[in-house]
Amino acid sequence: MNKKILVVEDESLIALDIKFILEKEGYEVITNIKTVETAIVCIEENNPALVLIDINLNQNKDGVDLGSYLLAKDTIPYIYITSYSNKVVLDRVNDTRPHGYIVKPFRSENLITTISVVLNNYKHKNIDTLRTENPTQEVVPSKVRSIVEYINANIDKKLEVEQLLAVTSWTKRHLTRIFMQYLKTSPYQYILNRKIEKACSLLKETDIPINEIAFDLGFQNYSCFCTAFKKINEDSPENYRKKNYVA
Repeated sequence: MNKKILVVEDESLIALDIKFILEKEGYEVITNIKTVETAIVCIEENNPALVLIDINLNQNKDGVDLGSYLLAKDTIPYIYITSYSNKVVLDRVNDTRPHGYIVKPFRSENLITTISVVLNNYKHKNIDTLRTENPTQEVVPSKVRSIVEYINANIDKKLEVEQLLAVTSWTKRHLTRIFMQYLKTSPYQYILNRKIEKACSLLKETDIPINEIAFDLGFQNYSCFCTAFKKINEDSPENYRKKNYVA
């Protein structure tokens, strides 16, 4: 799971503050990027999951120029985080169609929730919007959306791919192909990712024993849960809770 966030900010103290906030949430944060040119090189080399962009970079090119680049690239969501909020700037910003806009000074919870919503929406963009005008394909996203809703409603149960076939009347092969097309992952991996996301929330926000979380999310046993959790988060459930638990 890509958790890299690129912060394009010429004020070192602000960049470090953002880095501190986001690393506590489990993100890998890249900072010390202060120009559009450097940011583009870093984006091409690291393929981050998200880019946070300050508008005023005290250079010939500003953050809106980077937004234009990302709009044309159309593979990475981006959020402006800036003290500018006047109409002239907003008109330029709107032309780049960003996925979010945060005005400084910001509160850490606003930063965290905005990023979480943007990443979630971007992950599901191919479900919500067809990039084709072929009317014969309009039923596909609707069915994918139904499957996702079914998974979310039953995330605390043992889910098998075969159960999803009843929601669509598709074959297993066709289901897999459609998932890869719209969600860029297999049905099995999508279910697993959603379960681990739920586990992360429970580890951070509750004191429910880890073995109970594993059982409640439908894992065969504690060992299977730990193996899946570590593969996705590159950390054990115990360490994740120690780092992120909010009393």
